Amino acid sequence: MRQWPRLRRTGWIALALLPLLVLAAAWFGPRLTNWDQHRDRLAILAAGRLGQPVALAGPVSLTLLPQPMLEAGGVTVGGPDAQISVTARALRLRLDWLALLGLRLEPREVALVGAEIRLPWPPAPGQAFRPPPWLTELQGRIQDSRVMLGGITLEQVQASLVAAGPSDALGLRGHFRFRQTEFDFETVLGRAGPDGVAPLNLTLSGAKASLSASGVLLPEGGFEGVAQGGGSDLAALLPAPPGSFRLRGRLSLTAELLTADELNLDIGGSPARGAATLRLAPSPRLDLALATGRVDLDPWIAALRSAGPLPLPFGVDLSAEAASYRGLTLRRLRGAALLENDRLTLRDVGALLPGDTEVSLNGATTTRPGPGRPARLEGWLRFQGTALRTTLLALGLPLEGTDPARLREGEGQLKLLLDEAQLAVSDFTGTLDGGRVSGAGVWRFGGRPALGLGLTFEDLRLDGWWPEGAGWAGARQRLAAIDLNLRLNAEHARYGALVLEGLSADASLENGRLTARRIGARMAESDLALSGVVQLGEAPRFTDLAFEVTAPRAAPLMALLPGPWPDGVALGQGALALRLAASGAFEALAVRGNLELGDLRGEVNGTLDLRQPRYAGALTLRHPGAPRLLEEMGLSAPAWLGQGSFSLIANLAAAPRELRAEGLDVVAAGLRLGGQLGLDLAALRPLLTGRLAAERLPLPDPDWRSREPLPLEMLGWLDAELALSAQRLEPATLPPLEQASARLLLRDRVLRLEEMQALLTGGRLAGALELNAAAMPRALDLRLDVSDLALTGPLTGLPIDLTAGQMEAGLRLHATGHSPAAMLATLSGEGQVAVRDGVLRGADLRAAAMAAELPALDQAEAGLRAALLGGATAFEALEAGVRLEAGRILLQDGRLAVGDAAEAVPGGAALAATLSGEFDPARGGMELLLATRPADPPGGSPGGPGFGLRLTGPLNQLRRVPELADWLRWRATR
Repeated sequence: MRQWPRLRRTGWIALALLPLLVLAAAWFGPRLTNWDQHRDRLAILAAGRLGQPVALAGPVSLTLLPQPMLEAGGVTVGGPDAQISVTARALRLRLDWLALLGLRLEPREVALVGAEIRLPWPPAPGQAFRPPPWLTELQGRIQDSRVMLGGITLEQVQASLVAAGPSDALGLRGHFRFRQTEFDFETVLGRAGPDGVAPLNLTLSGAKASLSASGVLLPEGGFEGVAQGGGSDLAALLPAPPGSFRLRGRLSLTAELLTADELNLDIGGSPARGAATLRLAPSPRLDLALATGRVDLDPWIAALRSAGPLPLPFGVDLSAEAASYRGLTLRRLRGAALLENDRLTLRDVGALLPGDTEVSLNGATTTRPGPGRPARLEGWLRFQGTALRTTLLALGLPLEGTDPARLREGEGQLKLLLDEAQLAVSDFTGTLDGGRVSGAGVWRFGGRPALGLGLTFEDLRLDGWWPEGAGWAGARQRLAAIDLNLRLNAEHARYGALVLEGLSADASLENGRLTARRIGARMAESDLALSGVVQLGEAPRFTDLAFEVTAPRAAPLMALLPGPWPDGVALGQGALALRLAASGAFEALAVRGNLELGDLRGEVNGTLDLRQPRYAGALTLRHPGAPRLLEEMGLSAPAWLGQGSFSLIANLAAAPRELRAEGLDVVAAGLRLGGQLGLDLAALRPLLTGRLAAERLPLPDPDWRSREPLPLEMLGWLDAELALSAQRLEPATLPPLEQASARLLLRDRVLRLEEMQALLTGGRLAGALELNAAAMPRALDLRLDVSDLALTGPLTGLPIDLTAGQMEAGLRLHATGHSPAAMLATLSGEGQVAVRDGVLRGADLRAAAMAAELPALDQAEAGLRAALLGGATAFEALEAGVRLEAGRILLQDGRLAVGDAAEAVPGGAALAATLSGEFDPARGGMELLLATRPADPPGGSPGGPGFGLRLTGPLNQLRRVPELADWLRWRATR
């Protein structure tokens, strides 16, 4: 009996320890049991519950506490032909306690740990999207897994599946990571009705955005519904700029295609309409079509360049009424782009640039642009516009100051190649300003950009491209920062009124060194060529600069010179060869050149300062025949010039507004000239100044009867101030003049010769001349004074002439008219002539006075006739007045003081005579009367009427008629 309490105490202790023993057995028993031998049974059990073949390759363990859990490693769900393929690090089955007590394994929850789930896409056509029977009461979880849906991979998937029963909705919720972005999702799939339609709601949130879709699953295998969403940062989802967005539209899904249409979007405050399509078969592709009023392309392009690789091809079709790109406003932007792997394809991208220039682009990139990924765009660009200049200015080309007539309109197409290093253009064809253009070019980027161009023009205008007023500093500034390789060809080129044919230019610019390998053209039947090297800088330097002009005849090229000369002159029919060479610094360029024009040879050798600019050097011209050179220049060689060669030597100093010739030495046959000349071009009219001195200067005999207008147009070309001198001046019909000088002034088409003076046979001539070519009609004024002129021979060559004496004279003349004949016919003026101690040839007045005293009438008459028709008369003084009217010269108040006649006539008084008459130079007629009368005898009785000699008729047929009738009648009555 005493053992009973002990037994009872032991029983209570055992009863108290039994749960612990049971718990210990439940905890340690399964763990100490090797369950691998039941691997196949467990795989069959799992396959039955999952409806898919299950293979277990890892260890199997069972735990009963805290809840029954069966775990197997190395899990593979699905066979080789299964639509769903699942591999997992572990499969955990939470078992039902009641089934387990009945020695049955009834999984209530399935958990896949570290699974890789491959879901087929697209799904099989006609799939009803109904859950399998085994899933109706199953609760499942996915932990730390990866899901691959077609080509899309979801990382770090944590999800739970809840299916309360066959009539309840199937819920799936959890989160995953996609492209380094965390997303939460929740899906509720309702049970299908009798018609097979099942409701579906999907909510997806992440990356500061959310999207919800609601609709139905169709029994034939698809989805239709609506979708809406939004977010605060679109850049977190797509290669787009940061900013909020909202969307709403209709959504439809089939096995091959997901479509969102009738989309209303708000992107960064800009409304847009569009549609999106996700094509799932045969290969995934996302397409987006957008239509908006305005879009800023810069942030979109920047986002595209910085975006990582996309999981599937992405296409966008954009339509915008206005767009901005790098400050440039584009209108009516249209285009499509496809981004596939690293290739971006552009199709029918078109827009209106500023100036309404239409552009369109089709092309593709070999590599999508991005950091560390150099892109290469190849495509075709087309353009067309009527205001290209406005477009190019908007694009940043420095066209300010150039001719507005350049780059007005054009159209064309070109092949474009753009990468990180260069922009290359090939196969360019088009028209610019009405002329065809073709060629290629390349622009290389970098710290020192380089441009290469090869263009062919049908018609090229060369002027107007350089800004007005941009000098050497402006050129250096524009060209210093780039390198250039240029090859140009033009069928026709124009510079102002100059026309060039077959222009070709081959030049380069490298590190500030401009090299013209050859620039050639044909102008006015002449071949032109230029070559050389220029080193740009603050002080540019030229090397081997050469310019050549050759032509079989120079006339077409000379016709381009301003003015009527030298058009049509024979000099232009000779062959032309001009060669210039230069080297040196910008401010001291050594220039050498030679000219061959027919038989004319020229040389220049000097220094050119391009900074001023100014030239200083020697000029030499030579020709074997001076008269022939004048004739070849269209001028008549005067007979007095004689025969001989021509040479001109001078030291020239030339500037833009000034030309000076020092040490001028001209030899033209018998003519010798020296001195200096200066031409000032700064005045309103060019001003010619200087001095000219000649050893011997013959003067031509003018044709005063010519009716041709005087060539006075050249007097309007310039003004002049010249000092003229000649050691010997040889007028054609007058005695030579010594030490002749004058000051020539030409102002406003009025030519004046002032301070004219010369020496003639011991006497002095002084005067002035004015020729007014501005007056209508032309006017000529002449003043001439003669003093102490010693007559040593016949003065006029007339039958009655002065052959000796000291002469003084003054003459004032005025004439008007356009031709020499008109001026001669309008000649007017007055003058005086005085001669002392002279001899009158052609009549012996003393002999006539003595004959008049003979007693016999017949002897007296014979003596008078003989004395009046010959001999000479020495006289003391001769004075006469000259008046000119309407071209006629009238001799008035002419008095001849012969002296005392007492030796000839005893008791006679001083003998005197009168001169009167008229000379008409225009007609060549003359009327001159030399008259005298016998002196009155002593006692006051009259001496009788006078007698004399009359010259009448043309100058070449003058008749000498004695005037004796009155005296003979008087003598007969005595």
